[in-house]
Amino acid sequence: MKWAVLGGGLSGVTIARLLHEKGHDVVVLEREGQIGGLCRSRTEQGFTFDRGGSHIIFSRDKGALAFMQEVLGENRVVRERNTVVFYKGREVPYPFENGLYALPKEDLYTCIHGFIQALIAHEKGTVHPPANFREWIDQTFGRGIADCYLVPYNEKIWKYPLEEMSTHWVEGRIPRPPVEDVIRAAIGIPTVGYTHQAVFSYPARGGIEAMVCAIAAPVEEFIRTGFPVRSVEREGKGYLVSDSRETVRADRVISTIPLQALLPCLADVPVPVRDACRNLKYNSLFSVSLGIRGTVPPISWMYIPEKDLGQFNRISFPSSYSDAVAPEGHASLLAEITYREGDAVASMTDSALVGHVVSGLCRMGILPSPDAVVYSRVEREPFAYVIYDLDYLRNIRVVRDHVEARGIDLLGRFARFEYLNMDACIRAAMDFAETVPCA
Repeated sequence: MKWAVLGGGLSGVTIARLLHEKGHDVVVLEREGQIGGLCRSRTEQGFTFDRGGSHIIFSRDKGALAFMQEVLGENRVVRERNTVVFYKGREVPYPFENGLYALPKEDLYTCIHGFIQALIAHEKGTVHPPANFREWIDQTFGRGIADCYLVPYNEKIWKYPLEEMSTHWVEGRIPRPPVEDVIRAAIGIPTVGYTHQAVFSYPARGGIEAMVCAIAAPVEEFIRTGFPVRSVEREGKGYLVSDSRETVRADRVISTIPLQALLPCLADVPVPVRDACRNLKYNSLFSVSLGIRGTVPPISWMYIPEKDLGQFNRISFPSSYSDAVAPEGHASLLAEITYREGDAVASMTDSALVGHVVSGLCRMGILPSPDAVVYSRVEREPFAYVIYDLDYLRNIRVVRDHVEARGIDLLGRFARFEYLNMDACIRAAMDFAETVPCA
């Protein structure tokens, strides 16, 4: 059986490899000149940056984690997480609820009081099911932690009213904090939250794209880059996939490209399906990469909830992940800014974005001066984060039902239209491959 895999990102190359290992013929069709999707990297002037935001390798899923680690082999380094929230000029240990002792005393009181009040409400059974994401935050963490950190940070990253976001996606992604840990943190006893990422790994060389390339190695000869899919048609029991110049025949099709790119490739899509797809909401991403002369703080990554410091919501420090991603005597950092078309930031030029980030970092004390920057680049990813608005479940079901009724399988973050991390993408590919008999 021949499989056509649309898209050569992490999900695409992973399922292609797994099907190939089961004896199937595969072809991967990727519109860009290189594979990787959101997991592409770029190396220039001795600096290596991930182009779709900063990535690290960790997981609660032992099988997916072992797969990622094994494909990298010796091209892997291990680091202990040192992550903070930048709050009122202080570096508060992450996650925020595990670093309450570092807050100003008034804010510490507000946070612990709000957490206890929320806990009492749960114990009394007076809490109604949260109607939206904002209510879930308040009920889970209390108004203090919500107002000090979680609400402003989430408003910054989602650029969407939290009252208009659903709650079905948060369980597991935003863990409920153990009561004991919050109390210990409030009185200054160190605790570690999100322990599954307390130790992480990263490619020693090549950025996160090195992992994608390692996964793709066994099927490299079956990958077609520069092949933008324009149409997918049924032909008997199979499919014709075309880029308007060439047609590929396949028995089965797996799409890992965004639904917004797939639907225009299909004929006779009903208006309600097109409308549902158009109503699926997502954020785009600017990744502002900076090469620095000298050193940066020994931090893995940093969250910035305060809006007056800049549009960026997270800063990562790739030179803390691997010694080989920056030239000797230099360091690197990457700032992430989410946006949607029509936002004021969306129209900013590259130079304006770099200046905006550098100015904020100098005010934060991360950079000594703009003169420390010796390299800069801005990457734009149109599809970065799925937004779970209140109509999401209805709209995604309409679109998926239509696509799957055509016999096209969906894998990956924007093909499934789910906020999937790398390990979840790999797990989904593993689970799918398990359903396919050996050729």
